[in-house]
Amino acid sequence: MSIAEVSEASDLIDFLVNKGNGVKGLSQMGLEIVPQKFIQPHEERLDFTQILSSESIPIIDFSNFDDPKVAESICDAAENWGFFQIVNHGIPIEVLENVIEAGHKFFELSVEERRKYLKENSPTPTVQLKTSFSPLAEKVLEWKDYLFHIYDCDDDESSNLWPAVSKDQVLEYMKWAKPIIVKLLEVLLEKLNVKKIDESMKSVVMGTLIVNLIHYPMCPSPELTAGAGRHADVSSITMLLQDDVGGLYVRDPKGDGWIHVPPVKGALVINIGDVLQIMSNDRYKSVEHRVIVNASRNRVSVPIFVNPAPDAVFGPLTQVLQNGEKPLYKHVVYSDYFNYFFSKGHEGKQTIEFAKL
Repeated sequence: MSIAEVSEASDLIDFLVNKGNGVKGLSQMGLEIVPQKFIQPHEERLDFTQILSSESIPIIDFSNFDDPKVAESICDAAENWGFFQIVNHGIPIEVLENVIEAGHKFFELSVEERRKYLKENSPTPTVQLKTSFSPLAEKVLEWKDYLFHIYDCDDDESSNLWPAVSKDQVLEYMKWAKPIIVKLLEVLLEKLNVKKIDESMKSVVMGTLIVNLIHYPMCPSPELTAGAGRHADVSSITMLLQDDVGGLYVRDPKGDGWIHVPPVKGALVINIGDVLQIMSNDRYKSVEHRVIVNASRNRVSVPIFVNPAPDAVFGPLTQVLQNGEKPLYKHVVYSDYFNYFFSKGHEGKQTIEFAKL
């Protein structure tokens, strides 16, 4: 396909989505400027005058996580920032490096190999190759591809069908990451007077674990595009491993500025999702963030989205409302909330309106 043909919107979607070339395929065509469909409107481009270089999100030492001061720091960050980084969490550095490398290796496969994991071709629904955010619904496409996995530690039959080039590294990372996720949720929920995560609560706060290998290819016009537009996550929490390229920006909780989250070797970035903001009745903050892409380097990041089970119903916790506090949100079925999020392009904090009373 020629560069001229790719500029036609319908042909572009066919090239990216149906034929499985993705943004990786575009980035290999020697484009001097990105196709129109990737160009963000002026108001959605990152205004570099709004970057607050003197601000940074908290970094929390997780080595002694039973210390009440650590729990206090986590809850304080969740209330005031919505984002924080954790260091000394116990995951070996080689496990982190290996899963990042696995992300690069998968996207270095030929398009014929990658295409085997498109939704209609994949040997299991627990792994799928995707591009952009919601390419058939959004007005402007995002400059990224990703390999999506639904993780279940008891489902070896399914995970054995994941790509050989990345499967073992993803599974090893998840084995280490899951206990940290549980600990973070225990700390955050205890502050909301939930003393124990029983099976029903587990279904609500971590019924589904999704892990993505996101690949942001080099971009000829990074200032015009977005790796991810302004959005808040629809998870309980998200745990992000980023490589050393950088590009994640978080909304300043006190205003309209943006704060860069610089890569810290061995650190994990944690953010509160809409589910915990709703369950906490706005005590915890799910904060807008975005990703910009790079002209000279491919970027890989590995988020784990800690989501409710699809059929779980969530809303403000009774433990939060027990002193007569008025609920700000109704109870909703998670699959309805999730599907609404993906029914449109990224729109900042708009999705949470779906659950507002």
